[in-house]
Amino acid sequence: MNSIKKILVLFLVSISIYSCKESGANLEGLTFEEQLKVLFPTAEISPVKVEDYFKKAYQLILKQPLDHSNIEAGSFNHYVYISHTDYSKPTVLVTEGYNAKHKTYELSKVLQSNQVMVEYRFYGKSRPEPIPWKYLTNDQAVEDYHAIINKLKLLYKNKWISTGISKGGETVLIYKSKYPNDVDVAVPYVAPLINTQEDVRTEDLINSVGTDACRNKITQFQRHVLKHRDTILNELKIYAEKENMQFTKVSIEEALEYSVLEFPFSFWQWGGNCDDIPTDNATVNNYFKYLIKISGMGLYNDKGFHHYLPSFYQHMIELGYYGFDLEPVKDLLKAVKSPSNMRFAPTDVDLTYNSEYIKKVRDYAENKGNNILYVYGAYDPWGACAPTPAPNVDALKMVLEGGDHGTRIKDFSEEDQQKIYNKLREWLGDDIEVFPLKE
Repeated sequence: MNSIKKILVLFLVSISIYSCKESGANLEGLTFEEQLKVLFPTAEISPVKVEDYFKKAYQLILKQPLDHSNIEAGSFNHYVYISHTDYSKPTVLVTEGYNAKHKTYELSKVLQSNQVMVEYRFYGKSRPEPIPWKYLTNDQAVEDYHAIINKLKLLYKNKWISTGISKGGETVLIYKSKYPNDVDVAVPYVAPLINTQEDVRTEDLINSVGTDACRNKITQFQRHVLKHRDTILNELKIYAEKENMQFTKVSIEEALEYSVLEFPFSFWQWGGNCDDIPTDNATVNNYFKYLIKISGMGLYNDKGFHHYLPSFYQHMIELGYYGFDLEPVKDLLKAVKSPSNMRFAPTDVDLTYNSEYIKKVRDYAENKGNNILYVYGAYDPWGACAPTPAPNVDALKMVLEGGDHGTRIKDFSEEDQQKIYNKLREWLGDDIEVFPLKE
């Protein structure tokens, strides 16, 4: 009976979409909400807060296929947020890398566009329990976007631009490589394309960026924390109790050592200030507070461990990640014997790494990826994994000197921002208006 219902639902959806494509009459004269209901007849659609320049905003809960090539595999609840301003405007597709939070993205403000924000499958509210891991692939996520865009293009017939940040930006590039004609322009922010399961290029950047004095200060900080581990652990236990953190998946001793190993990466990733790093005359409490500020415990406590499981699954099988530089502290490690981010991936599934997946995406981006605007910060370790477009490719890569993982278009100089706006106008056409960002 369930199979019959699924077939009937798919039949109705296909008829609805086909009729819209044939005449467009089914959408004419309807309110925006009614149009969404025609395009997504099985979705739960509800209004959400309207922000900024938008006129309407809705949350859609789609019945998304687990496997787009086998509908019989079932479905999951997939959360999408659509913010509408004008049918004649361009539309920005936000490919979130993780969970989605209804907000206005920078690029949407630049174009005063419509915005479609898609939560990544199996993250946030779109996470089924238990997770059917074999369907958590980038190719399945790409089919999610492709299906959604094909329907919404019946409403939004002007230019389409995809954007995303970090893992979401990586998703922009993956999607572009699979369906190069789905969007007119792609704007990935701080997006890595990682070569291996633990890419050493991030270590190379960490060990060369900034000054020798600053890098030495980072090492001394790491060593000081581990040399005072007993006192720091007491501080951590008090902090964990106050924050209601549990450490049953990763022991609190492991959590401390992993946070120390993580410290250099996070320091440069998020724009750490060398002058703020505590020195030997600082109290142990000051060291602990700074460790929490930079590395945090968000990943290592039980709640964070559960939250990031899908991410580490994807990193270990397709996306790759970074490793840890053990040299500065290997003589002081006790709880962590073989440091690896594999520690934070699920243990009951196949984690065989597909080394060719991202290489194909990189090859497309660097050699065929026209109309792509890249945004990076020079101090961000993920930037070490950025693609470099070939000279014959019509792409623009902007790297902010001294910038970090939080680098956005607004952070560039007026001259560089103008360079970005001019390129967007060139790619999108003269009829698309660009609205320069204001402080």
